[in-house]
Formats: sequence, C-alpha cells, structure tokens
Amino acid sequence: MAKIYLLVAGVMFCSIPACPLDNKEIFIHLRQMKTIPSQSCLEHRHDFKFPWKRENISPIQMTQGTCYHQLMLQQIFNLFTMESSYATWNNTLLDKLLSSLGQSLEQLEEVTLDFPDLEITVWEYF
Repeated sequence: MAKIYLLVAGVMFCSIPACPLDNKEIFIHLRQMKTIPSQSCLEHRHDFKFPWKRENISPIQMTQGTCYHQLMLQQIFNLFTMESSYATWNNTLLDKLLSSLGQSLEQLEEVTLDFPDLEITVWEYF
C-alpha cells in the first residue's frame, strides 16, 4: 500500500511565496483518505523535472513556479475526478479534497491570467 501523500508531494514542495494557498487543508483531506494500492497510481505518474537545488528565486522564476504549481494541481485534480477514484475512496472525503483543489486552482488561474505567454511555454515544456 502506498501512502496517498506521495501523489501530492510535489504540490507540498511547490508551495511558493508568490502564491499563498491553503495547502494544509488539502494535506488534511489526503491524510484522512489513508492509503491506496500502489499499482493503481503507476499509470498516472509524471516527472515534472523540478530542480532540487536551493537558490535565490527571481520574480520570473516565482511566476514560472506558479505555472508549474497550477499544472501539478490540475493533474492531481484530474486524477481524483476519474470514475475509479470514486470507487476507491470515501466519496465525502474525496468531495472535500476536490473542493479544496478546485479553490486552489481558481486562485492560481487568477495569477496566471497576468502571464498568458508563460503558461504556453510551460505547456510546451511538458
């Protein structure tokens, strides 16, 4: 059994000052959902190729991070809205998680509307 936290570890690591989100609420909902069979996640994994070195972040890099964060949240949202997700987890908890993810995505969309060209660049990268 794989911990559900592994599905969204990237979201937690991608919390950036440029986009304050209520990730604690998302994390709480995920913790309540407990565990899932690891083989059910294999086909949905994606390598976002984030650098793991620590450095000073410029405003442009923060904006790029916001776009990456949005893409990761969107992929997680898509994963949990699949029919198989409703068959696997408690629907009440899943609805709470999806609501939190949806609110976070709406906040990020407002930020990325200011930088439409950057979003296209990010999509081309992935």
